[in-house]
Amino acid sequence: MGTMTFGTTEEKVVTREEFPLEKARDVLKNDVIAVLGYGVQGPAQALNLRDNGFTVIIGQRKKSASWDKAITDGWVEGETLFPLEEACEKGTIICNLLSDAGQIAQWPMVEKHLTEGKTLMFSHGFGITYKDRTHIIPAKNIDVFLVAPKGSGTSLRSLFLANKGLNSSFAVFQDATGKATERAIAYGIGVGSGYLFETTFKREVYSDLTGERGALMGAIAGLFEAQYEVLRAKGHSPSEAFNETVEEATQSLYPLIGQNGMDWMYANCSTTAQRGALDWLPKFKEAVLPIFNDLYTEVSTGREAQRTIDKNSHEGYRAELEIELKEMHDREIWKVGRAVRSLRPETEDS
Repeated sequence: MGTMTFGTTEEKVVTREEFPLEKARDVLKNDVIAVLGYGVQGPAQALNLRDNGFTVIIGQRKKSASWDKAITDGWVEGETLFPLEEACEKGTIICNLLSDAGQIAQWPMVEKHLTEGKTLMFSHGFGITYKDRTHIIPAKNIDVFLVAPKGSGTSLRSLFLANKGLNSSFAVFQDATGKATERAIAYGIGVGSGYLFETTFKREVYSDLTGERGALMGAIAGLFEAQYEVLRAKGHSPSEAFNETVEEATQSLYPLIGQNGMDWMYANCSTTAQRGALDWLPKFKEAVLPIFNDLYTEVSTGREAQRTIDKNSHEGYRAELEIELKEMHDREIWKVGRAVRSLRPETEDS
């Protein structure tokens, strides 16, 4: 395991050169990896592992859209595709990739099959960290580790197919065998991680929940909508407001940041844009810093987790969620977005 130094902070990292795929296959050669859930992360992790030569089976509820999707993806009922409990019986590494609410609901069944010598794996620290709320408390005689790709399942799969990789964090919660760290790294290499960096279950879920509600989704969507609404209210056309708010960001500037960094992007834009951005950056930071501190407090105290559990467990939640998502779908900014995307050369709107 190597290290990377950032200022005075040293991090443990693992690259593909240090831990090649052949070594990962050897570490897990006697394991049956049972991926529970075929929704968000499940398909990408399972398919990448399968393509990389690992023994993988899927556990999923029958008569569900995800079951049908698994069959479409080449998993065979009775051979590599099983109901949840049967997959738990057959698997030696049980990868709990169900939704957080699904993990809570299925834990009594999963726990029953976590006999000594088996391994429990997660891609999120939620269930373990908030155990007082989820009641997910594994027995002490099994390994428990985490591998969390830093992006969507869609990105994990598309980057894999492009011979690239999505970075992942890894953590060990319990090391009953003395081999949990090696097995976690092997799994991370198996799913196609670009490189792996070490964390803990608690740090993973705190950063993940903060990011989702903040700069990755919640804050950025709010920022887009606020600027769009101001431009529209001041008389700008929908196309102009959208292009200056979302299209230029996602199609031009954000890719440059991803490739070369924010500092490089600032250094390579017009002097007018450069000056204005430098002057307004601290004002925006000052405005949102208190919100991020509040957000982190809500996450670290468990109150945000409890709200999520309560909402997701509500009987009518799915119907309520569809209404909320439809409201977003129907906002002018995202209607304009669909029209703009349809006009991109050689691009089909989705």
